[in-house]
Amino acid sequence: MHTLAQLQSGKLAGIQRLNLSADLTSLPVEIFNLADSLEILDLSNNRLRSLPKELSQFKKLKIIFASNNQFVELPEVLGQCESLEMVGFKANQIARISERALPPTLRWLTLTDNKLEALPDTIGQCRQLQKLLLAGNRLQQLPIGLSRCEKLELLRISANQITHCPEHVLELPNLAWFAFAGNPFSECKAPQATVPEISSSHLTLHEVLGQGASGVISKATWNSPQHQFPNEVAVKIFKGEVTSDGYPQDELRACLKVGSHPNLVKSLAQVNEPDCRALIMKLIPPAYKNLGLPPSFASCTRDIFPENFSLTTRQINKMIEQMTSVFEHLHAQQVCHGDLYAHNTLFDQDANILFGDFGAASMYHMLTVAQQEKIKAIEHRALGHFIEDLSGICAN
Repeated sequence: MHTLAQLQSGKLAGIQRLNLSADLTSLPVEIFNLADSLEILDLSNNRLRSLPKELSQFKKLKIIFASNNQFVELPEVLGQCESLEMVGFKANQIARISERALPPTLRWLTLTDNKLEALPDTIGQCRQLQKLLLAGNRLQQLPIGLSRCEKLELLRISANQITHCPEHVLELPNLAWFAFAGNPFSECKAPQATVPEISSSHLTLHEVLGQGASGVISKATWNSPQHQFPNEVAVKIFKGEVTSDGYPQDELRACLKVGSHPNLVKSLAQVNEPDCRALIMKLIPPAYKNLGLPPSFASCTRDIFPENFSLTTRQINKMIEQMTSVFEHLHAQQVCHGDLYAHNTLFDQDANILFGDFGAASMYHMLTVAQQEKIKAIEHRALGHFIEDLSGICAN
């Protein structure tokens, strides 16, 4: 994080990345002294409502973030930034996107948690677009022009108001990660009873084990003996708000619908109270660790791995066999995971895997048979990418 004082004093001259959160209502004029060097501009967590037309002077600007501001429309000047590839305006109040606001070089667009009612059909001119996050808006349909974005690989449209399944999106040749729960066309309010309901008062939470977009996972113990459950469990308490993947309640329903599988994190019980929605799970043994790391800016949609990390052919073949079994199990239950990645996979030294994180999961039993087959084909591409990524770290 940089400071306004650093910028105004000239100490940041020549930098390539600027991260400035200073309760800004407008861009300080000193920022334009960085026009010849700046590649990444992060203006998140300010009070900005607009960007000046002079931003187009930043010829090297590739990435701009302006989440948690007060924009009501996507600034048109973005469409004039000739090198701009990544735009992130999450959690603003954006209701409108001009046809001129989308740079033709766009690869990654995040507009989660806004007030969008429509996308311009000219989004189809963004032929390099690979990643599009639109969860938590007011979209009623997707423009036909999106079908021209043939490089699109990841799409999040959960928690919108889309009334009909967007058939043209299902035909995209490279789409592999798709989240669409929480729309009228995919509505499913029926509670899942695959595990018992318990009261939150039965548990005491201890240290936090991890957290993500949709909730916090903690270790917990029972306040009184529960013979049907282990003494120690993991509890995921959902945040109850829209995330980059959709509504937490849809994640819970999908997770419960898939039931048990040897390579899925095991669900034991659920809490379904007005002020607490939670999933109780079996604790993951400490021998398990993350298989991959989330995509980077450069990789966009593909996982990355730690430097010098490799697996043997035997390990990779065993992991692929297990993940293929998980894939078939999920789709036998008519659930699309939507986030089939190595970074959502845990493994131990014997190449046993555990798969989880259903934040982007969508149930699709309400769709036509033809639509269901297309959903399965989309996720089959993700499985293919998982296999390809593991093959890339094969040691022998």
